[in-house]
Amino acid sequence: MNTLLAGNPKTKTTGTPLPWGRWGLRSVAISYLIVMLVIPLLVILQDGMREGLVELWRQVTLPIAWHALKLTLWTSAMMVVLNTIMGTLTAFVLVRYEFPGKTILNAIIDLPLAIPTLVTGVMLVVLFGPQEAIGSWLKEQFDTSIIFAPPGIIMALLFLTFPFVVRSVQPVLLELDLAQERAAATLGAGGWTIFWRIILPPLTLPILTGALLSFARAIGEFGSIVIVAGNIPLVSQTAAVYVFGEVESENRLGASAVSIAMVAIAFSLMMAANYLRKLSKKGSPEEIE
Repeated sequence: MNTLLAGNPKTKTTGTPLPWGRWGLRSVAISYLIVMLVIPLLVILQDGMREGLVELWRQVTLPIAWHALKLTLWTSAMMVVLNTIMGTLTAFVLVRYEFPGKTILNAIIDLPLAIPTLVTGVMLVVLFGPQEAIGSWLKEQFDTSIIFAPPGIIMALLFLTFPFVVRSVQPVLLELDLAQERAAATLGAGGWTIFWRIILPPLTLPILTGALLSFARAIGEFGSIVIVAGNIPLVSQTAAVYVFGEVESENRLGASAVSIAMVAIAFSLMMAANYLRKLSKKGSPEEIE
């Protein structure tokens, strides 16, 4: 009996975790979050609003700042659409098919997360620059510029954020039970029907997660954009590059105001993702049961 009581974690024995240990870990984790995340956010919020909401709004809606924000949002949105489709397709191919070079390709997908973003910008300039073969051909044949224009921004974002959707969808695809797909095929369901009715529903949340991560990453991208965009106001200047320019110009208020707008957009997206995640849990079989 004494042995059983000694092995019970709920009894007051020497093996019971001390309350101060749990609270100590919580205090360390919460303190770290406050120092690294909360305090910097509060500081930039205070700095951007030190002259009131009216001045904050005026700084954000200045023609150059407003154009930079809109350019950031629509180029990021275009990137998210393309990467969501192609990232999901890539994850499906990597999970469901075997082909030569699969291991190498799987490793290359994570390369954008490892290399400096400046390298991405340099690669695109070397490939699509106006003095390069492809860049000059596109200009002559289609009157289209990739570098120092919005298409270059989208291409840089596509390269940098491609792993997010793939790595969000791939683990879920690996865990899917193929028995349901085989049963549907036995009953006469076609490939598209199986995809839309069986494969896609469990992938909705991972796809959304990858898309939101891609969007959040794109909003704050600076290194590659400052090279491929050319930092041309009202043409190819994104919000992050605009903030950098305002800091260099010692307009800290303008930089903080646009930074607050970018943080607000990212926070709103994450709140929307949490809401959709709750909706998906309500519709899950576990909740229904």
